[in-house]
Amino acid sequence: MKRFALMFVLTAGTALPVCAQTLGWPDPLQQQTYTPHRASSTDPTGANHDSRTVAPGATLTVLDEDGPGVIAHIWFTIADNEPYNLKRIVLRMFWDGNASASIETPIGDFFGLGLGEYHSWQSAVLSVGSEKSLNCFFAMPFEHHARITITNEGEQPIRAFYYNIDYRTYPHPLPPGTLYFHAQYNQAQPNHGWTNSWKTNQDGIVNDKTNLDGKDNYVWMEAKGHGQYMGVTMSVLQNQDMWWGEGDDMFFIDGAKTPSIVGTGTEDYFLGAWDFGGKPFSYQLYGAPVVGAEQAGSKSSVYRFHLDQPIPFDKSFKATIEHGSANGRSDNFYSVAYWYQAEPSDPLPPLPPVEQRLPRLQPVGGPGNATTISPHSTNEAP
Repeated sequence: MKRFALMFVLTAGTALPVCAQTLGWPDPLQQQTYTPHRASSTDPTGANHDSRTVAPGATLTVLDEDGPGVIAHIWFTIADNEPYNLKRIVLRMFWDGNASASIETPIGDFFGLGLGEYHSWQSAVLSVGSEKSLNCFFAMPFEHHARITITNEGEQPIRAFYYNIDYRTYPHPLPPGTLYFHAQYNQAQPNHGWTNSWKTNQDGIVNDKTNLDGKDNYVWMEAKGHGQYMGVTMSVLQNQDMWWGEGDDMFFIDGAKTPSIVGTGTEDYFLGAWDFGGKPFSYQLYGAPVVGAEQAGSKSSVYRFHLDQPIPFDKSFKATIEHGSANGRSDNFYSVAYWYQAEPSDPLPPLPPVEQRLPRLQPVGGPGNATTISPHSTNEAP
């Protein structure tokens, strides 16, 4: 437990005061001086009606509290019959009275469910348990105020939204230099591969093409200011046959024109190997809980968290990955990147309209695409 407490320290300095360590997982061997709280959907009358309904277009505030404090754990579960409700419901978090959200994502994507469907998986900071339980253990500090909202952008009401948010407040300010939690959604539906005239991933037309500067890479997140990158969850809907993950990860730190860090392949970045062997897996810092067949129409979900070594930046940061070798493929990507950063920060890019967020196969050409896409269908993911 002590090791994880140190991993979650969010202060910018290297010499950490004792109080800084309380911003992660508190040391159970030391007496704590914070006050614990819970924001909950519990029935205020004491009866058993412990959920909230959310009408179409309405926003539910699930936390609205003063600091100094730290959110330690978030739990949601949702009863909603509308298809792809996980893509239609939007989660936002605001720190210290800022008008722009520091977290703004479809709720499913925040919890690694970027295809709008439930599957169970676990990690040190995010997990989806049995029967649609959504859990987050990222530490989220706030000096003055924290506000979390849920907006229903669907056409049907959310019949029941349950929540428990555990947080603690302190009798003293947060340590100087404390960084704030951020999360950014992005999608490419589809990625625009530079060619579809290939037969296999090993064709020279794509395999021999170079990409030294990351031009046209898929972007997980981009930020200005100082902070540290913590990781990403990503889901994939294949528009083309063959292995979708030949692309390299590339990170650009403090305005670098060429990658400061570059990898060897998508499955390598997510700490698997050899196309994941066609088998799903889920560990504390990395995993691929959904691994589809290597053909158009298949679905995959992956994640990687850098709790062992967050990637720091002083001026700016850009996290990217190729979509196929040198960006030669045209599959759909949906992702959320997670990082800590000093506030105030620039506003996040606006979310795509809800209909554009729903996973749909795209007519991009290339192997397998013509047989998967029907001109008379809605092209919704199977």
